[in-house]
Amino acid sequence: MSELHEAAAAGNFDQVEELLTQNKSNANQKDVNWSNKTPLHWAAAKGHTDIVRILMEHGARPCLRTEHGWTPAHCAAESNQLAVLHLLHSVQAPIDLEDNYGDKPVRIAEIYGQKECVDFLKDAEVEARANRIMAAIRGITLDDTDEEWAQLREGKKRKKRDLEMM
Repeated sequence: MSELHEAAAAGNFDQVEELLTQNKSNANQKDVNWSNKTPLHWAAAKGHTDIVRILMEHGARPCLRTEHGWTPAHCAAESNQLAVLHLLHSVQAPIDLEDNYGDKPVRIAEIYGQKECVDFLKDAEVEARANRIMAAIRGITLDDTDEEWAQLREGKKRKKRDLEMM
């Protein structure tokens, strides 16, 4: 776990800010020892909205996924971090993507009994879909894809198909 991952998880705003402003850390670094979580995943899970905000101001991508396909929105939904979900939604972060098992953040919130998050996410999903449609119509590209994760997932699917054909 990098120093930035640790500071984000611990809620140490001053340290996160220092590491980011002095370009000592990569806000999008995936921790291979912790399921490819980024500092943003940790901050979202812990409910550190101020750290979520500063990470995104320094280029943290809320579309990046863990090895299981979780976005920071999944992490926030699991831990009942409604304020983080509001913040992610306000910056048009993808809050309705499915993980490796087909579960969206709203489903994760349902599983963990996070009723307020479920209620919010049901409405926010509709808005997120509408925003994607409007962006497509206007020719605006949204940052809603973790290219590295998508390539790995496609490679696994291809490998599985190849094995089934043998």
